[in-house]
Amino acid sequence: TNTTRTGQAKGKKLFADDYPEIFEAVVLPLDNGALVRQFLQRYQPRLFILIETELWPNALSLTAQANIPSILINARLSERSAKGYAKFSRLTRPMLTQLSCIAAQDQDTAQRFIALGANKNKVVVTGSIKFDIQPPEHVLQQAEQLKQDWQLQQRTVLVVASSHDPEEAEILAQFPLLLCQHPDALLIIVPRHPERFDRVAELIEKNGFALFRRSQQQIIQPQTQVYLADSMGELWLWYAVATLAFVGGSLSHTGGHNPLEAVRLGVPVVMGPHTFNFKLIVETLVQAGALIQVDDASQLMQTWQRWLTQPQLANAASRAAHQVMQANQGALARQLELITQLQQPS
Repeated sequence: TNTTRTGQAKGKKLFADDYPEIFEAVVLPLDNGALVRQFLQRYQPRLFILIETELWPNALSLTAQANIPSILINARLSERSAKGYAKFSRLTRPMLTQLSCIAAQDQDTAQRFIALGANKNKVVVTGSIKFDIQPPEHVLQQAEQLKQDWQLQQRTVLVVASSHDPEEAEILAQFPLLLCQHPDALLIIVPRHPERFDRVAELIEKNGFALFRRSQQQIIQPQTQVYLADSMGELWLWYAVATLAFVGGSLSHTGGHNPLEAVRLGVPVVMGPHTFNFKLIVETLVQAGALIQVDDASQLMQTWQRWLTQPQLANAASRAAHQVMQANQGALARQLELITQLQQPS
C-alpha cells in the first residue's frame, strides 16, 4: 500500500512487471475506522508493516483487535517529532503498545519510543536499511550509455538532487561564479516535487541559461550548462553520471533528503545545515569526513570549487563514504528476520 501517487508509481515500476500474478499496489485508506475495517475484510492481511514514521491509530487498533501482528521497520524519531507525539500521549501510548515490534534505526530513536510508552522488550535497534541500498544494474548501464551519447566523460557534472524552493534560485545565482573557473561544468537540477518543474524551468531561463528538459526528451549538448531533470524515478541515473552532488531540502528548512544513494555510488556530497530528517546518517558521514555541510549556496559553490581544484579531497571524501557504508550494512537482513518471526505461529 501507499499513501501518495509517487509511492504508487514507484511500487508498480519496481514490481508490477516482474510479479504480475502476485503483486498489487493499492492506496492505504484514510485512517477512518469504517474504511480500515472494509480494507481488512477485503484483503485479510497477515502482517501490518509500517515504515519509518508512519503511525495510524485506527489501523493499529483494528489490526491488533484482529490479532494481526504489526511492525514499524526502519523506525526513526527525531527529538522534535518525539516532543510532538508527547503532547498527545493519550493517542500515542496506545498506538505504540499495539505494535508487535519496533525496529529502530539507532539507540536514540529506541529510547524516544520507549519514553513515549513503547514496551522496551518490543523495541530492537537494527540500524538503518538505507545503508543496504544497491543501485539497479540497468540504471548503471543506462548511465554509461548516456555518458557516451551525451559526451559527459570529460565534463564536470554537478547534480542538485531533490531540491526545494528557494534552493534552485540560490544555486543558479551562484553557478556563474563556478563557471568562470570551470567552463565545462554542467548543472543538473532534479526538483523534489513534479508540481514545481515548470517553476524551476522559469528560474533557469530567468538566470540567463538556455533551457533543456528531460520531459521533452531534450539531450545534453556540449553547450548545455543547465539541465532540468523533470522526470520521476531517475535520481539513481543522475547520481550515476555525477562528479559531485548536493542533496536538497537542506538549505531550505525541509530537513534534508537521503544522501546515501549518492554516497553509495562514490559521489562526494554537500548538504546544507537543515538535515534533521536524516540526522544520524548525516552526522555519521560528516564525522567520517564523507560529507560536508554548508550554510548557503555560496559556500556550496566554494566547496565544489575546492573539490574540483583539489581532486584528492573529493577522492578522500568518497573513500570515507565507502567505509561508512560497509561498516553500517546488515540492517535489512536483521529486519527481514524480525518480519519472519512475526509471521510464524506463536
